[in-house]
Amino acid sequence: MAAIKSYIKERAGAVLLYCLSPLILFAVAGLYGYQKVLYNMLYALFLVGFFGVCFLAFDFARYLGRHRKLMDVARQSERDGNLPQPNSLEEEIYQEMVVALEEEKRRLVTEYDEKKRDMADYYTMWIHQVKTPIAALGLLLEGGEDAAAGKSRGRQAMEELFKIEQYAEMALHYARLESLSSDLLLKPYDVYQITKQAVKKYGVLFIGSGLSFSMEEFSIQAVTDEKWLCFVLEQLLSNALKYTPGGGISIYGADAQGRKRQGGSYYMAIEDTGMGIREEDLPRIFERGFTGYNGRMDKKSTGIGLYLCRQIMNRLSHTMRVESQEGKGTKVILGFVQE
Repeated sequence: MAAIKSYIKERAGAVLLYCLSPLILFAVAGLYGYQKVLYNMLYALFLVGFFGVCFLAFDFARYLGRHRKLMDVARQSERDGNLPQPNSLEEEIYQEMVVALEEEKRRLVTEYDEKKRDMADYYTMWIHQVKTPIAALGLLLEGGEDAAAGKSRGRQAMEELFKIEQYAEMALHYARLESLSSDLLLKPYDVYQITKQAVKKYGVLFIGSGLSFSMEEFSIQAVTDEKWLCFVLEQLLSNALKYTPGGGISIYGADAQGRKRQGGSYYMAIEDTGMGIREEDLPRIFERGFTGYNGRMDKKSTGIGLYLCRQIMNRLSHTMRVESQEGKGTKVILGFVQE
């Protein structure tokens, strides 16, 4: 019924014009005084009416077929591959719009599925990773009551608890990454003071690491977000501690006079003397889920830390690059526009 109403509405003008055409001819004939015009043209009128009804029936059947096909396509999840051939330029344009929308829909669904899969993979790795400090903490708590070893066990327990806290914080920041823009509070900060916060927080691990540590005072005033920048610095310090079995870690940057300035930006660097990164792994270290050779060998990496750092630095309009040689250490350089 809906198809009939729609057809009558769409074809009403053409049918009316078709019916009026013979009347116009009769009117013209009457002006010229032709006698018995209606009687003489009765057979012609019958033919016109007969072929008009036939064409109308044929056109309605074709219209109904297209209507049913479009309804079937509308019920399908993939619509662009089964559309009927367009009858006009207008229909062709509409079909192109439908195809473009379907392609965009597929892209968004694929992107969502990839993010969902990445999230599931990350949390699976995170669960396995967080089990290690929990198990270590359990063993420490099961230790004897020897007073001499109590202090050492207490420090080790604090380290394992700290690691659990950091793993939980990383998972939280990863979950919030998509809504990062709404969580930013941008204003001028002293980058050196934010760096001191991150170093102080990781003091419990530095003490037990046996590594040397040095931090030069520098002056960088930049518009940034304190919480997110501090998270980046903490991740970089965590990586430095994790992959530096011996030697030390140093932090330095631009001074008050702008010396050590690179490419128009002020920078700071976190440098270690650890195991470094293989040359073939360097181009991929910021990819989500990429662990590299060292991460796979030591089973310490989820492949998320550097990905998060790069994403956050990009959102903050800061720069980040890594220089490294396998067996000689790694230097991470963060760039800021001086205020």
